[in-house]
Parts: sequence; structure tokens; C-alpha cells
Amino acid sequence: MSVTKLTTYNFRNLSSLTIDLHPNLNFFVGDNGSGKSSLLEALFFIGHGKSFRTSKVEHIASYEKDNFVVSIKDINDLQLGLSKDFNTGVTLIKINGERHARLSELAKNIAVQIVTPESFKLFFGGPRERRRFVELGMFHVKHDFSTQWREFNRVLKQRNACIRNQLDKSTLDYWTTIFCELSEEVAEVRSHYVTDLIAELPYWLGILLPSISDKVTVQYLQGWPQKKTLLEALNDSIDREKSYGYSLYGAHKFDVKFLIGKHALESQLSRGQQKLFLLALTFAQAKLIGRVNRVKPILLIDDIGAELDLHSRQSLSNAISSLDCQVVITAIEEDVLQPFIDDVDVSKNESDKNIKYHMFHVKHGGILPVNNSVMIE
Repeated sequence: MSVTKLTTYNFRNLSSLTIDLHPNLNFFVGDNGSGKSSLLEALFFIGHGKSFRTSKVEHIASYEKDNFVVSIKDINDLQLGLSKDFNTGVTLIKINGERHARLSELAKNIAVQIVTPESFKLFFGGPRERRRFVELGMFHVKHDFSTQWREFNRVLKQRNACIRNQLDKSTLDYWTTIFCELSEEVAEVRSHYVTDLIAELPYWLGILLPSISDKVTVQYLQGWPQKKTLLEALNDSIDREKSYGYSLYGAHKFDVKFLIGKHALESQLSRGQQKLFLLALTFAQAKLIGRVNRVKPILLIDDIGAELDLHSRQSLSNAISSLDCQVVITAIEEDVLQPFIDDVDVSKNESDKNIKYHMFHVKHGGILPVNNSVMIE
């Protein structure tokens, strides 16, 4: 999908506003603290039901406000809305005016991916960050995965409760058997997805990081030792599990490692190269999502000028031109966007339908259009 209209009310430092977005390419330029990241956060929130900046949802509301609203309309006039009232604790989810109970219903209609300065956690934040990245793609590409994952986590909680409460062996064995079956099912589906992601990655590395595209390897670690069955690994570690109080092996412990030769990729690349690798990985996942007819991804890139020199930004522009999805980019200075707009002939005629992008200036939470094709209500 492509978002054609975004509306926010009491969201962060943004003025209550409605903006019209270009279906392909959008730029938001402004100083730090002006509201650029808040705008990306609003788009991310409608796609995920959570923020990429905070786990405390009450911080999202504007200062001294006790509610907020985000809504979008896509290119096919599908309307998605999400509001939160902190006085009542009510979260209201609407799709075309009809109320829904689950945030996942929104995510079935919109796939939002983001690259921010925080995205470097994929390298330095431990396995949890890499799990989150992979699971985001799997939700959209493997349609049964969310149901499968919920059931796995339900059984994981049951098994952990048995371990913590030191229940009898027969009860623990019962949940261990189910846990192993579900772990192996999840691991198999995930392995197929990671294989597809690895197959897609070299194309984007060839555009963004051609000097290392043939040197990168990706390891998928299923969550228990390769030379043992999961049941064997659990039986061997039962004493340690009892001391820790939770399951030490299983599908919840998987990891993906990125290597150059035998070394961790992040130890071999500069900060700018790391960002290009993150973008290549995100583009590869976006392409997998885009192959699923249900939804096309929206890509958000925060602070495009950070860590990327002119040559890198030109490579990134080339990569974006190969993507079939909507892209929203923020920058502090307009001149860093030049590689993305150099070849775009933007008419000054407001009725011209050949406008290739929309550009906005962001200041003190207000958003103003730069080119004439954009209207703000």
C-alpha cells in the first residue's frame, strides 16, 4: 500500500494536521527537534501499534494531553485509525470505520519498516534485536506465522511456569513434548524465510556495498545445538533451567549472525558501511514483503545525511529506484537530498501530474509543503 493522507492529533510535538503524501517518494527537512522523527513515529505506530522510540505509550501524547489519534488513508481509499485515551485506558482501532480488537488487524493492511540511528542495535543490541527484525518480515510473508508464534509463546510460558514452580516431572514432560514440537515447526518456517532473505540480500549489497557483496555470509542459529535434538538439549540442561527459572533452548532463542570471513560484520565495517548494510538488509526484506500480494511495504529512513557521504547517498538513491514501495525520508539539510532529486523534473505547474516526489519543511511541529503539488489541510 501507499499512504496518501496522514492525520495526527495530539501526537508528540506535531501540530494537529493532515498531510498529503506522494505514493512513491517523500522528503521531510528540518532541524533536530522540529518534529521529523515524530512524523515517522506516527506512521510506524499505525503499522505496529507501538513506538520505535519508547515503550511508554503515554509519552507519545502531546504535552499535558491525555489522548492522541493517528489515521491514514491509502491509495485505494482504505482508512486505518488508531487512538488512545489515557483517562479511560481505551485503545480504539478502526478499519474503514469498523472497530477491531487486535492491533494485528492493522498490520495486515500496512507493512512499515524503518531505518534510524537506533537501527544499529541490530549489530550491537544482541539477538533480541535481530529476532525482532526477522519476525517483522515473517509476519507479512508467512501468513500463518503470527498464529503459530502466539501458540508457541503460550506453551513457552506454561513450560517456564513448570520450571519455576518445580512441578512434578510428568507435568514438565507433557509441556516439554509440546514445546519441542512447536519449536521445531517454528524453526523450520523461520529457516525457509531466512534462506529467502539471504538469497535476496546480494542484489542490494551489489548496489549499496559492491566491495563486500561477495564476502558476506549469514548464519542462522535455530535456538539449540545443531548436533543435538531440542529434547536432548533440554534434558541435558534441566538442572541449569531450574536454577534460572526458564527454558534455555528453543525457537525463542534463535539468532542470525552477519559475518565477513570469520569475523563479525560490524567489526570490519565503518559506521557508514554498517548503515548501508542495514539498508541493504531492510531492502531485501521489503522486497520479500512486496512479493506477497496482501500488502506492499512502506520504508521510513530517518536522518539520511548521518554517516552517509555523497557517493553513498547516490548509491542509496539507485537502490530506492529499484524498490516498488513508498519511501519517506527525513534530513536536517536539504542539500543532502540532492542525489535523490537531481534527475527528477518537477514542474512548477500545480496541475502537472508528473511530480515525482513531495517535499516538506518541518518547524516547531508544523509541516509546510515545498513543491506546489502538495496540499495541507
